Amino acid sequence: MANRPEIKTLENLEAAFAGESMAHIKYRYFAKIAREMGDEATAKAFEETADQEVMHAFGHLDLLYPKSTLTPAKCLEIAIAGETYEYTEMYPKFRETAVAEGNTAAVTEMDEQIAESQEHAAFFKATLEKAAKRFAALAKVEERHANHYQAQLDKVKSA
Repeated sequence: MANRPEIKTLENLEAAFAGESMAHIKYRYFAKIAREMGDEATAKAFEETADQEVMHAFGHLDLLYPKSTLTPAKCLEIAIAGETYEYTEMYPKFRETAVAEGNTAAVTEMDEQIAESQEHAAFFKATLEKAAKRFAALAKVEERHANHYQAQLDKVKSA
């Protein structure tokens, strides 16, 4: 199955998205450094390119997550899955490597990222739950409206 062309294309799009995203952040960081050193022209050059990198990343996302398949709830579910993966698998593995290599600064960074990813996942879960409650309440209101209109229509027809 991994040899199917569409699977490799999706893998390539994920890698391209990651690369464009990293370039965006890296160029923003370089702009910050240039600006701190008083080089406004270089800072602006990095920021302009960073903006273009975001647009490239969005293009890849349009293919990875077609808008026609998304809802706010689906987006939240994807975000929850991503944040959960970060704090349950990705960062703990990175932390183990940092511990084994004696890189205490990286261990601290991984611990912070684990905690923040947990917070993000919890926030997205709470947002999803609130959205579901709002939708359920809205559905009840719409049902009342429909019943009211149907009752009025029945009166009009019987008159």
